[in-house]
Amino acid sequence: MKGFILAAGFGTRLWPLTEDRTKPAIPFLNKPLITYSVSYLASHAIRDIIVNLHHQPDSIRNALGTGRAFGVSICYSFEEEILGTSGALDFVREALVEDDFVVINGKIVTDIDLSKAIQAHRERGAIATLVLRENPALERFSIVETAADGRVTRFAGMPDPAQSGDSAPLMFTGIQILSPRIFRYIPRSRFSHSTVDVYPQAIAAGEVVLGHVAAGSWYEMSTLSRYFEASLRFMRGRDESVTQGAGCVIGDGALVQNSVLWDRVTVEPNSTVRLAVLADDVRIPAGQYIEHSVVVLRDRVREIERGELIGENLVVPFRARFGEHID
Repeated sequence: MKGFILAAGFGTRLWPLTEDRTKPAIPFLNKPLITYSVSYLASHAIRDIIVNLHHQPDSIRNALGTGRAFGVSICYSFEEEILGTSGALDFVREALVEDDFVVINGKIVTDIDLSKAIQAHRERGAIATLVLRENPALERFSIVETAADGRVTRFAGMPDPAQSGDSAPLMFTGIQILSPRIFRYIPRSRFSHSTVDVYPQAIAAGEVVLGHVAAGSWYEMSTLSRYFEASLRFMRGRDESVTQGAGCVIGDGALVQNSVLWDRVTVEPNSTVRLAVLADDVRIPAGQYIEHSVVVLRDRVREIERGELIGENLVVPFRARFGEHID
């Protein structure tokens, strides 16, 4: 069984951290985020992996190489134009038509039991099995509706907190097992999106699109807040307040709390950094106060979309949902 990791997106909601790398290449606990997806697939005996690329493709190639370091074999599918979640599969369909295969988003960290989902997929003879989880917090993930027998019936809109009920809606984790039959429903040679252009048509044709509701931890890093909150949760589990990359220096009298420091970050004496992400090579001048912000070097940013220039740094505020309660 092969695996396919979706890694071609621009990561606009993670800007400015994705200015010089694609979203799955950003560091998470000092390792490129996509390496968690690779290790996850490898832990379930999936060792032949395709990764699609578009934005800043070398950031992924440099992180993964041939895959040998992870005990897998990786090949790359570069898209001149982004093809979407199912168009990406069409682009390499000849490599995926021999057996069922797993597709996973390159922006997640999870310990969901993939083997159970694969077993359910095969037992039901499904054309697609979507790994779902409950969304009790009613986060902004599309609702997936299922029938009593587990079949997916509809992809609905976002949860409405004002209409919360006794049961939590189901959401898609970005993990799916597909039969080669799925290519009957994927348009040829154009952009297409699985939950819009493919699965509804397969459902209408009577195919079994199965919803496998899974337990386990699952973190998705598509926004600054989600990335930061996941980092804090993992740090708290390790009884840590700060994650530091290689070559970081924290000066005398500096206070750094509940923050993520990438490589070669310098926090000069008597500065305060709280609830922040400091990207590669950032230097926080002596006496400066940084809170609830992402900080990147100004010269790494081509066009400033938001934030404030402070010396050599671009400081972009963000608000974590629970950060204040982890102090």
